[in-house]
Amino acid sequence: MAQHSAQSPQDSHGSHEAHGSLKSYVIGFVMSLILTAIPLIVVLNDMLEGKAATILLLGSAVLQFVVQLVYFMHLKEEGKPRYNLMVLILGLFIVLTIVAGSIWIMTYNKVA
Repeated sequence: MAQHSAQSPQDSHGSHEAHGSLKSYVIGFVMSLILTAIPLIVVLNDMLEGKAATILLLGSAVLQFVVQLVYFMHLKEEGKPRYNLMVLILGLFIVLTIVAGSIWIMTYNKVA
């Protein structure tokens, strides 16, 4: 009969995967809530308008993206080679190209 070694559920994921602690998840969650609440409160209460509101929204979106990558996707704990980071950069490049191309077409598509 074949013998099976007893493995804990954590061993089935492989020892090379790093998972965050409860503390890091709570910190990420609270930071995400704050970065969501600040622009919402500012815009709904008309504290900022125009370019200032746009800058606040974009800035908080970028910070929210960084928080998600660091605390939930564990990008900082990645070993070498950094395949996840390379795929992320490629994905961002593709998305930015599509968005910029769409804006370009919508801006300069004048019907004579």
